[in-house]
This record gives sequence, structure tokens and C-alpha cells, in this order.
Amino acid sequence: MKRTTIGLTFLFLILFPLHNTGAYDASKHYKADKHKKGKSQAHSHDGHHGYGRPKGPPSNIPEHIKGRIMEGGDWSVAGTAVNLNNSQVGIAGMEFMASYPPLSEVKNMALKTNNLGNEGVKILSQANNFKALERLSLWDNKITEEGAKIISNSNNFSNLKELNLTGNPIGNGGVVLLVKSGNLQNLTYLDLSATNISDEAALAIANSPYVSNLKRLDLFRNKITPKGMKALLQSKNLRKLEFLDGVHNNINADEAISLEQGLQLPNMRTLVLF
Repeated sequence: MKRTTIGLTFLFLILFPLHNTGAYDASKHYKADKHKKGKSQAHSHDGHHGYGRPKGPPSNIPEHIKGRIMEGGDWSVAGTAVNLNNSQVGIAGMEFMASYPPLSEVKNMALKTNNLGNEGVKILSQANNFKALERLSLWDNKITEEGAKIISNSNNFSNLKELNLTGNPIGNGGVVLLVKSGNLQNLTYLDLSATNISDEAALAIANSPYVSNLKRLDLFRNKITPKGMKALLQSKNLRKLEFLDGVHNNINADEAISLEQGLQLPNMRTLVLF
């Protein structure tokens, strides 16, 4: 029998993130609990990739980007991945990458905290360099429903396997647009943590025919109630889902237990609701 866990400790999420491409960062759980001090906060401040958050954009944005193009390990062939987490390269950085030849077939982009906004997403959606994207982290970039609409409409995102939108205020409207798009049909990982969503978004995900390949869904720190979570846990479209993080939603301990008892997802291994 598969193991389903409710109330999983934050420590487990740090030690076993179940994700190795750079898009996921379990430190969001520590950032949400500011009363916690000591090693956990230091880990969060230093960042998932071992370098601190700069106070502003690099003095030489093109050279900074060139130094972040990666190869080897999880990032595979040179020129297929770039890690710019916490770099704050902004629109100027996106414009450079859009026309930089070594990134003509980039597949993996970690772009957390770069002040991209909807305009940055628009550049991603239009440039030929980004047509092969498979893994994309846009965590904390001030992207709104308009940016979600761009993602849902662009062919540049049709090959996505992993998408992280943590901390962007796309709201229910943004999620509704995303899950109506065939661009999600290859996704195995979707992070919508702290995106200001509620039951409307949860119901839209549960009823979407394009989420059938999802294995991991992160909904941390939102406004989902038992109604929305029940729809997700009993969805006929989420049969491959293995991991669901619903911590810090409008669900109490008793409701979490009841939701677990009604679980109808055959491949669920880890369920975190409270």
C-alpha cells in the first residue's frame, strides 16, 4: 500500500525535495514562518544554489548571464540550461538571452527573482531561442494574470514539463487560463505556491483535461478550502499525481484527515495539507 503522509514536517521538505532541476526550492516553507530562527533561515537566505541575493542587477548583465550558462549533471549539454536565480537581470537580461546564439536551444531556465514582470514573459513567449523550453522557474517575478495568459497562448511553452510560478500574483483568473491551455499537457510538475488562488483555481485544475501527466502539484500558502482540495483529491484528471503540497491553505487538522480518507488518486505517495 502506498504511503500517504499528512502534516509532513518542514525538515522532510528540505532534505527530500523530490525535485532536482533547480525549479523547486523548499525554503519557501521557512520564509513563510518568520518566527523560525537559526539554521533554517540561514539556509533560505543563502539561496537554493549557494549564492546570496544581490542588492541590484549585475554591473555587466551579459557577462553575468554567460557565467550562469551551465553544463553537466542535471543540466546536461552546454547551452541547454541557464541558472539566473536571484540575479535581477530584468528586461535587459531577457533581451540579451533572446538573441544570444549559445542559448538557441535552451531547455532549462531558473529565473527566480529577476524583476521580469509580464514584459519578461512576453519576451520568453516570442523569441526563437526559447522554443525548446522544458523546465522553467519564474518564481517571484511580479507576473500577473496577463503573464499567465501569455504562457497559455504561446507555442514556446508547448514543450514544458516543469513550471514554477511561486510568488507571482496570477490569481484564480491566471490559473483558469493556464489549465485551459494545451501547453500544460506535458507538465509533470506545477508550482502555484503563494499565487493568491482559492477554490476557483483548484476546481479549474481538477476539471482540466490537460493536467493528466502531473506528478507533483504545489499549492502552498493559498486560500483553498476543503471544497477545492476535495475536488483535486478526487479528480479523474490527476490519476498520475504522486505529491501534493497544500500547507497553509484554509484547511484545519480535522478537515485534512477527512480529505485524506476521501483520497481517490491511486499514485499519491505524499500528501501534505496541514
